[in-house]
Amino acid sequence: MKTIITSENAPKALGPYSIAVKSAGFLFCSGQLGLSPLTGELVEGGVEQQARQALENIRFVLQSAGCGMEDIVKTTIFLTDMKDFPSVNAVYGAYFSGDYPARSTIAVAALPKGGLIEIEVIAAAKG
Repeated sequence: MKTIITSENAPKALGPYSIAVKSAGFLFCSGQLGLSPLTGELVEGGVEQQARQALENIRFVLQSAGCGMEDIVKTTIFLTDMKDFPSVNAVYGAYFSGDYPARSTIAVAALPKGGLIEIEVIAAAKG
C-alpha cells in the first residue's frame, strides 16, 4: 500500500513522477532542485542558494506528509561539481541539529534545468 504526497508549497514534478510516496513506514521523496515554487525556475546566486532552496522544498514536502527534517533517515546529494562540496556541506549542516541522517554525495554530468544540485531524502513516516 502506498500514499501519494502532494504539496502546494513545493515545486511541481517535472515529469511523470510523484514528489513523495509514503509506504511501509517511510516517506520516499523525489529529488528536489533549487527551484522556486512560485516560478518553477532555478533560484539565482549559485550552488549555495540552490542547495538552500532544495532543502526548503524538501521541508515543504515533509510538512505535507506530517513529517519534519528530524525524521529524515537518508539523503542523497547530486552535484554537478564536487568542488562545491564544502559550501553545500555548510548549507546542509544548518538544516540539522545533531542526529544527522545517513548521506551519500554523488557527482553527476548534468541535472534537469541546468541545476547545480539535487537532493533526495527518505524519512521515517508518521502515522
